[in-house]
Amino acid sequence: MKRSMMRTLLSLAVCLPLLVGCSQSTSTSTASVPSGCSQASSPCLQGKANVELTTTRGVVKLELDGDAAPVTAGNFVDLVKRGVYDGTVFHRVIREPVPFVVQGGDPASSDVSTLKSQYGQGSFIDPDSGQARFIPLELSYQNEEEPRYSRQSTNPSDLQKLKLSHDRGSLAMARSQSPDSASAQFYIALRPLPELDGRYAVFGRVTDGLDVVDAIQQDDKLIKAKLLTPGL
Repeated sequence: MKRSMMRTLLSLAVCLPLLVGCSQSTSTSTASVPSGCSQASSPCLQGKANVELTTTRGVVKLELDGDAAPVTAGNFVDLVKRGVYDGTVFHRVIREPVPFVVQGGDPASSDVSTLKSQYGQGSFIDPDSGQARFIPLELSYQNEEEPRYSRQSTNPSDLQKLKLSHDRGSLAMARSQSPDSASAQFYIALRPLPELDGRYAVFGRVTDGLDVVDAIQQDDKLIKAKLLTPGL
């Protein structure tokens, strides 16, 4: 791979979870972040759950892994059940110089009064507390009973033991610079992205409709997100 392309990919990898303009307006200082299921503000997911995304390009089916990412998957299921994702926009689609990600899930993007320039800056505001809900970086490793929270890893031996990694079609949480700043926004990997392993939480995968994901363009909509299995 040419050096210029590699530099571009590394830049994209850094900027992706920092959202639009590599910045984010929300801050974890406004709410506490759980360190595990016992402190989570939404139910943890035990086992697997299936979600269907109806988009303007077609239907995408997801499998969420609550065994490896109970807090992250549980948060996603809760937001699906609340209808938070309905009508939101896929505000960030990166395919050049090579396929990278399709990103969406900003609750603010479902509001027609929100400017496009502000897409990617929103978090889920919990109506019960009036505060943004944030979840910790959650990584599970082989031979460890519980996930590790709030700790990034670039250790090659750790990365080889990850239960969930960035494969093509992996579903993961976007965030800002703080490891514990994920809220509602998510992305789907368009190719294997090992450079993001250990830094961002994968919590599921596309099981059907990867061709639809490949067809999604920036500003396409997620019309409806529906839980297909009982889940929580």
